[in-house]
This record gives sequence, C-alpha cells and structure tokens, in this order.
Amino acid sequence: MSIFETFYASRNEENSKKMAAYMKNKFEFLGIAKPERAKLSKDFLKQHKKDISIDWEFIFKCYDMPEREFHYLALDYILLLKKQLIPDDIIRIEKLIITNSWWDSTDCLDAIVGYMCLEYPQLKESIILKWIECDNIWLKRVAIDFQLQYKDRTDVDILKKAILSNCNTGEFFVNKAIGWSLREYSKINKEWVGNFLKENKLSTLSVREASKYL
Repeated sequence: MSIFETFYASRNEENSKKMAAYMKNKFEFLGIAKPERAKLSKDFLKQHKKDISIDWEFIFKCYDMPEREFHYLALDYILLLKKQLIPDDIIRIEKLIITNSWWDSTDCLDAIVGYMCLEYPQLKESIILKWIECDNIWLKRVAIDFQLQYKDRTDVDILKKAILSNCNTGEFFVNKAIGWSLREYSKINKEWVGNFLKENKLSTLSVREASKYL
C-alpha cells in the first residue's frame, strides 16, 4: 500500500470538518491528526531517511493533492532530507512557499530556508533580499522569520532591512512575523530590540509580540 493509500484509508470525516474549519476552510482535510499522521508516515519516512537525493517529483505530487495532510507529508520529507538540499533547490522551496500558502506550511518552510541560508550564506544576497521587496506576503514572512532559530548568528542588517521594508503593509501575517523575529532576537539581545522599537514605528501587533521578553 502506498503512502497515499495509507492516508486515504485513515480518513476521518468528523475530524476533517473540524480541521478544515480551524484553517478557515482554505484546505480540504482527511481528518488525520498530527500524532496519527506521524505514526502512519513513520515507516515511509524511515525508508527514505538515507536517500542521497530529494525526490522533488514526490514533493510536488503531494502539493498537488487537495488534502492538507499530503502537504504536511511533503514538508516532513524535506525536513528529513534537509542535508541533501543544494542552493538551486531554493527556487523549488520558493514555489512551495507560494503554493497552498498559509501560516502552518510557511512556518515549516521558515526553518528549511533558515537551514539553507546557514549552509549557503550567498542565498541571503541572491534570494532573501529579493523576497523582502516582493509582493507576496508569504515570501515576505519567510524573509523576516527565516532567522528565528539563529540566536547569536542572526544577521541584524538583514533583519532590520526585512522589517523596515515591510512594517507598513498592514498585513496581519507580516506584522506577526515582525513581532516574532524581534521577540526571538530579544532573548539574546534585549538592548538592540528595545532600541529598535524606540527608534521605529511598528504596528501594535508587532510591538506586543516583540516586547514579550523585554
């Protein structure tokens, strides 16, 4: 039985309605909760753990499926094989960010882009700076939040540019990302974040999120 058949065989109609409603009915769901999904995909992911290359055809097949659980499966698969990512894959990651976009998938892709930019710092200049200035709010969000796990490795110049270029969009998910990025950086540099908030006018949401640990 394929992983697709395994997921379909575990469909739960009652859960699917609740999960779709939670996500504002933007996606169809099979109704498979995360713990069960992890169990169902465990053997599949284990089989591919030592793959030496990423099967992008499989990933985009998952993303072409209407049910959200398959999108999650694709992201789990990428995380499993993130060490196999190469610089050219950032274009494929960009396609995933702007496809079936919502906060749940974007937050996962944040971490993937963050990993890639540590491995290949040139991506900050060639890709992140482009995303900062683009029109897509999800690419903007990733450009703001890709350093969430960086701590003292945070590139404050990139962070500052990403925030100041997007602090007047009026977009909830962008303003939330700004707050999160500053909140995480405040854990290691409260003074910098405090001064940044004093010197720049940000949305109430961004300031509230950023100030949590100040």
